[in-house]
Amino acid sequence: MTTHQFHWIIGCLTLLATTLHGQQRDSRSRVYLPPTRIVWQQDSACIEGEENLLKPGIGQADLANQHPCVLRSSATAHPALLLDFGKELQGGLQFVTGMPASQKPVRIRVRLGESVSEAMCEIDGKNGATNDHAIRDFTLSLPWLGVQEVGNSGFRFARIELLDDSVELQLKEVRAISTLRDIPYRGSFRSNDERLNRIWQTGAYTVHLNMQEYLWDGVKRDRLVWIGDMHPEVMTINSVFGYNEVVPKSLSLIRDITPLPGWMNGISSYSIWWLLIQRDWYYYQGDWQFLKAQQPYATELLRHLISKVDANGKEQLDGNRFLDWPSSENLPAINAGLQAMMIQALRAGVELSRLYEDEALAQDCQAALDRSIRYAQKHSQRFPIKVGEIQAGDKQAAALLTIAGVLDPQTANSQCLAVDGAKGFSTFYGYYMLRAMAMAGNYQGALDVIRTYWGAMLDLGATTFWEDFNLDWAVNASPIDQVVPEGKDDIHGDFGAYCYKNLRHSLCHAWASGPAPFLAQYVLGVKVLSPGCRKVAVRPQLGDLTWAEGDYPTPLGPIHIRVEKTESGLKTDVRAPEGVEIVR
Repeated sequence: MTTHQFHWIIGCLTLLATTLHGQQRDSRSRVYLPPTRIVWQQDSACIEGEENLLKPGIGQADLANQHPCVLRSSATAHPALLLDFGKELQGGLQFVTGMPASQKPVRIRVRLGESVSEAMCEIDGKNGATNDHAIRDFTLSLPWLGVQEVGNSGFRFARIELLDDSVELQLKEVRAISTLRDIPYRGSFRSNDERLNRIWQTGAYTVHLNMQEYLWDGVKRDRLVWIGDMHPEVMTINSVFGYNEVVPKSLSLIRDITPLPGWMNGISSYSIWWLLIQRDWYYYQGDWQFLKAQQPYATELLRHLISKVDANGKEQLDGNRFLDWPSSENLPAINAGLQAMMIQALRAGVELSRLYEDEALAQDCQAALDRSIRYAQKHSQRFPIKVGEIQAGDKQAAALLTIAGVLDPQTANSQCLAVDGAKGFSTFYGYYMLRAMAMAGNYQGALDVIRTYWGAMLDLGATTFWEDFNLDWAVNASPIDQVVPEGKDDIHGDFGAYCYKNLRHSLCHAWASGPAPFLAQYVLGVKVLSPGCRKVAVRPQLGDLTWAEGDYPTPLGPIHIRVEKTESGLKTDVRAPEGVEIVR
């Protein structure tokens, strides 16, 4: 190579680097999926060859123009199709068109929906349907003999309607574009109960869809980083995917846009969740460099939290005082829950401060923690609750108080958490309710709740878990994958509350994934005892299961666990990677 050639190559590389400066490479992959069925047609006499849309495609228009789906409109007929892609997706649609006689573009209307009802609705200001966060109802011009890609939302169903009079549209293909991270499921869970297996898989997939450039809460609505909601999501990532950059990216984003003394997302408890995620992420992934980089913000946040504990130990958190939506009208539960959250924050603060070698801050956290615990033990007389007096939000508070070590687990379970089974559960805080039940040794009750509560969503056609759910909604409800028949309730359009009324309700919300980490932590029995999973306890609890097995990801490789019932008790086989100490 001559000197001239060398400098020419260096110049080209420099130019390339300059050109790429400031650009962001997409970390996601695109997968094209054909529809699995045609749910509904309008003016079906004007449609022919619709079955061709169900065939796999290649995304390329061609002159052969074989076997298209043809839609022909008139002055009075405007044919439409409702396609089902089989499961919730994040992404858009690809249209491949044929070659009708007219070469003019053809206008269509596209309506995406997480349910059949949503894809069939109008945005009327009353039914909750919206284009917030992601446009799901729009018009589009399709070219003659070409390919058009459009859309960026969460959906399973797509309604396509021909708008203009007296036109012909030839559709060679209509495919969903699924956009998500192409990452392996390093964790797994299987048992003799296929319902639990499906629930684990659905929880994992719900979070996977929301692992976009950042960790979102929902792929249709709430395409945002809600840091409190992230805690159960991160626990799912720890148990299914292991390390993934989406977590530190999201933690850093919310830190950088929330200068202190502001609260993350405007909610005081969400800044506490940020601290708890930092502690838990370090324990599971062992990323000391990332944790160390948080020290300036974390220590200032801890000082701010200490200032919100009065001399008697009562928390004085301001901002939006919030646990989750179903508890938002129960003031005593909110007060009890925030006291428990403060205790958890200060306990984590002691740990983090000592990791940062800041003993003065650790002692200040410990002093505030001691005051907070004494106050909680003295003033949480509303808990335990007398059986029969359970209100919405009580189980949230009881779970937090139990996890904080303030409320006796047996009492919390018998007098609150286990009362009326899954009644009073919520998708976000359900994870903590299950954990508190397990702390009381009520593993069977927790499994029953998972089957009943999260399983009911599967019975109603869910392929991802929902923003909220109430068992009362399911009594006379039609599944989300059907046109609602006369006399039945619309599980999507007729229910919901607060910010998720009716069709605004998200049917893919990552905070609802709690059974996935719970099944790993309690059925398989995984408890991380030292940072980076260097030391892990494995103490399975099968409940009524006869066997269960699975893999748990660690930074050093997966731990494989199989446990089964025998006449002499549980037989557990554990295979761990080198460097991971297993404690029985």
